[in-house]
Amino acid sequence: MDGIGLAAYDADVESVTGPTAGAAERSLAADRSAGARASALLRLRGAAALGRLFVEPAATLDKAPRPAVVTPDAEPYYAGNGPTAVLLCHGFTGSPRSLRRWATHLEADGYRVSLPRLPGHGTTWEELNSTEWTDWYAAVEREFIRLRNECDTVFVAGLSMGGCLALRLAEQFGADVAGITVVNPAVMISDRRMLALPLLRRVLPSLEGIASDIAMPHIVEGGYDRTPLHALHSMVKMWHDVRANLHRIDQPLLLYRSEQDHVVDPSSARAILASVSSTDVREVVLTRSYHVATMDYDAEEIFTGSSAFFRRLLTV
Repeated sequence: MDGIGLAAYDADVESVTGPTAGAAERSLAADRSAGARASALLRLRGAAALGRLFVEPAATLDKAPRPAVVTPDAEPYYAGNGPTAVLLCHGFTGSPRSLRRWATHLEADGYRVSLPRLPGHGTTWEELNSTEWTDWYAAVEREFIRLRNECDTVFVAGLSMGGCLALRLAEQFGADVAGITVVNPAVMISDRRMLALPLLRRVLPSLEGIASDIAMPHIVEGGYDRTPLHALHSMVKMWHDVRANLHRIDQPLLLYRSEQDHVVDPSSARAILASVSSTDVREVVLTRSYHVATMDYDAEEIFTGSSAFFRRLLTV
């Protein structure tokens, strides 16, 4: 691997693990032998599973893109006409479906709500694999600017990657964001197998999906059954960008975190709470729900709690 490739690999390692990575992680980046690096990656916990991934059927590699038709339950949702708006951001490989009930609850409470569909979502994982994090952020940024121009007050909220997008809006727009609510937000992950992503994405287009991590039986998120790796790699870059600017956030923050989350581990919540400059911060631990908590047992607690949080901020 040439010098440029090595530099890119080092940057990828830091963007996944953070600048304070331990010796095991940094030793992988320091190893300049491609053969030794691959061997080291395979020695990581979960090596057997990783080995199986490298021999996925060739049909997965050669699958032709399907037409990008938006599924009916993945359409964006816009409602209400009041002076106070909430911009809701859905998660990676998901769609507005996962936040639709949250949006309708806020609408019933008198808020204007905007729940856009992010580029590459609600269609096919192949289309998502052709997009970048800047495309997803541009979509929510455009919607935020529209709401800011039309409303007196704008709050932002999001689930998982949508929480990361909401945090970036707060970083970039400062006091124009009146408050933030995030549910199981993702800004990093401590799973060391992610270190293989920069190489793995050049071999495979996708892996098994992460959708529908829900404790309540018979509830389906409607996300993709595959995780597109180029898009995932781009999301890791967004994590790095957002983590580097968390100190710029000083708006009131309400963070919901599931005690059992099989998609996002607690490192993200810890990083956010330790880095923001907000003085009005509350963390709520959800004991009955998994990752997609907005469709799970604790959904109503999120809906009523966030509505009350926004209402309180309006009276300050």
